[in-house]
Amino acid sequence: MKRATSLDLQDTKRIHNPWKSKIQNFVQSPLPWRKFNRQETNETSPPGESLETVLSQKCGQKVFRDFLKSEFCEENLDFWLACQEFKTSKRPEEQTRRAARIYQEFIRDESTKQVNLDFYTREIIRQSVRQASLSCFVVAQRKIYSLMENNSFPRFNESEQYKVLFDAASKQRGHGKHRKALAIRRSRDLMQPDSKAINMQCELYLLQKD
Repeated sequence: MKRATSLDLQDTKRIHNPWKSKIQNFVQSPLPWRKFNRQETNETSPPGESLETVLSQKCGQKVFRDFLKSEFCEENLDFWLACQEFKTSKRPEEQTRRAARIYQEFIRDESTKQVNLDFYTREIIRQSVRQASLSCFVVAQRKIYSLMENNSFPRFNESEQYKVLFDAASKQRGHGKHRKALAIRRSRDLMQPDSKAINMQCELYLLQKD
């Protein structure tokens, strides 16, 4: 009886271990549908689904700034972009020079492009720009970003400027798909006789005219 029990346990372990390994691999591996949905969202979602998406593109920055200008608050985006550029400063003297310019333009009392910040945040910046570091505008930049995201951006999504941006992005995605299909067709034609290559060149010429 003891010998039979020992064999049974060994058989159970041999069966259990492969299944345990498969289950672990299944749990740890990324789910295919998540990856598929992410790709599908990137292809079909509008360009203004988030402020981060809009600001990641030069054309998005321009269109969004035009909208902010119509609401007399374009200084918020100008300040945010200035802070982004400030983060690229490498030398201490360059940081000090840029920090002083940002403070004079956006933070100082009665400045022409003063952004909406509380007194405590302004005072912290005023003291930190004397020995500027790359983090001296981090809090202020985060607050202005939140202000744009929660106040201006929802109205931007309902504006004519957004529709222009959406139409431009839609056309760009359409041309991108067309170029991809043309590249596939070209790779096939290169494997065919010369007449196919000539047809490919004609198609490229017509595409450039469009």
